[in-house]
Amino acid sequence: MQKQMIHLIWILVVLVAVGSAAYTVREGEQVIITQFGAPVGDPVLEAGLHFRIPYLHEIKRFEKRILNWDGVPKMITTKGNKYIITDTTARWRIVDPLKFLQTLRDERTARTRLDDILDGATRKVISAHRLVEVVRNTNEIISKRDTGSLAILSDLQEIEKGREKLSDEILKSAKPEVASLGIELIDIQLKRISYEQSVERKVYERMISEQQRIAEESRSIGRGEYAKIQGKISKDLQKIQSEAYQKSQQVRGEAEAKAIAIYAEAFERDPGFYRFLRTIEAYKEGLKPETQVLMSMDSDFFNFLRAKPKRQ
Repeated sequence: MQKQMIHLIWILVVLVAVGSAAYTVREGEQVIITQFGAPVGDPVLEAGLHFRIPYLHEIKRFEKRILNWDGVPKMITTKGNKYIITDTTARWRIVDPLKFLQTLRDERTARTRLDDILDGATRKVISAHRLVEVVRNTNEIISKRDTGSLAILSDLQEIEKGREKLSDEILKSAKPEVASLGIELIDIQLKRISYEQSVERKVYERMISEQQRIAEESRSIGRGEYAKIQGKISKDLQKIQSEAYQKSQQVRGEAEAKAIAIYAEAFERDPGFYRFLRTIEAYKEGLKPETQVLMSMDSDFFNFLRAKPKRQ
């Protein structure tokens, strides 16, 4: 009975020892085994069940997945003394857990160290370039201006690199120092750019003034187009009136010529009737309803009134 109890105790001891010795590495995780604070053996990079010496070896777990870093917005002076506030973000991962443990110990310390390295690299690159390089990526807006679709934007500056290339320069500058910590810096981006508050009001005033100038140029162009259209309308109207007058004079001349021809033909056929007709027309033109005329009865003007009709 005592032997059975001893065997049972030994089995329990072995089970406890094996349970204490076994540990699991999850996917997206990497492990360093330490003994009295010093690393022992190679890093454990494969997921699954692994063993250690219980109570002697300590497990240090580190992320293998990609991690995010968000910087604190900082004020930076660009080339040309423009004060701006930049907010950056980056992606990184631990690629050498042993070096990471020896230099940084944990992620909290790593993020503090990244603050110093990435903020310094960002400040160094941005302070060496103009503000327009930080804001724009291409010169496409200048191409549109030159082709006429944005002709009003006359004071745009061309860029040599642009925002994306500056981000690449920041990455290139920070990568070697970060690599010495067992970290791979994947990328870094300028998340937000804004003016420093003391300068912001002046910038808004300049923007308002620029927009007012653009609006005035637009109105000036509109007034010019209005004058051009009005001039064309006046010219077209004058041309139409001239052509109409010319045509009316031509029609009137032709009608008068026909009338003269008719009168001539009538005179040749019956001169007396022609004289009678012309006299009647003279009566019509000379004797208006409100006209009062005092003449002698032997006046030539009344010849036909005094004439006696011939009897058949």
